Amino acid sequence: MKPVKIKDLVHVTYDKSHWALLRKLRLKAIKVLTTLGDEGISDSYVIGSVARGDVRKDSDIDIVIPYHIPTFRVEETVMRAGFRIYHKEVTQPTPLHAVKAHIYIEEKLSITIPLTDLSKKELEFYKFAGMLGLKNLERGERTPGVNKRLLAVIPTSKGHIEFSIINKETQVAKILDIDLDIIKERIDMLTRRDEIGRTGIYLKLVIPPEESIEYFVRKNALRNPILRNRLKELI
Repeated sequence: MKPVKIKDLVHVTYDKSHWALLRKLRLKAIKVLTTLGDEGISDSYVIGSVARGDVRKDSDIDIVIPYHIPTFRVEETVMRAGFRIYHKEVTQPTPLHAVKAHIYIEEKLSITIPLTDLSKKELEFYKFAGMLGLKNLERGERTPGVNKRLLAVIPTSKGHIEFSIINKETQVAKILDIDLDIIKERIDMLTRRDEIGRTGIYLKLVIPPEESIEYFVRKNALRNPILRNRLKELI
């Protein structure tokens, strides 16, 4: 989706089908967060459009655990709850970013777990996109955030209001309660990607279904000095 560089504030009203889709996606997120919480993994969140409310039929459900725990614990927990492991991968956007594991339990439903410490900026990125915990979801709350088109999405009782965050960086930083540098960095990254094309990511490893994520990453780290340095606490 292309960033929107100029857009005045508009009110978006959700119809019945939109509210029904939002409820459906949120019920799935609640099931996953409840499953994790029952096993003591309580500090987990849904981020993005499911948290904000501006969902579409092709929206992903993105669950984030913002600290490292052994990924086998997550796999075993969700499988006991009746989910299956659809796909596993490890990514690192740049050598300076955290290495993250992604466990897909449906094609559009993933759980992300950092394998290295998240920086303050990386933690605040989740607030930039919109982030909610289980209790917030159960109460039907929605949260403001910014979508991939660089539109701020502010929930209302009938839907949401939206506007381009470009030239409104300070206002958006206050609304989201995050550092202004996060706003500027995301604008720079997404507009640059739009201008020069998708630049890809530094690292992407597809994990065989039967392999432990940490073990597979350790093996690859032996051939990658930068990855080995980032993962020194796991090796």
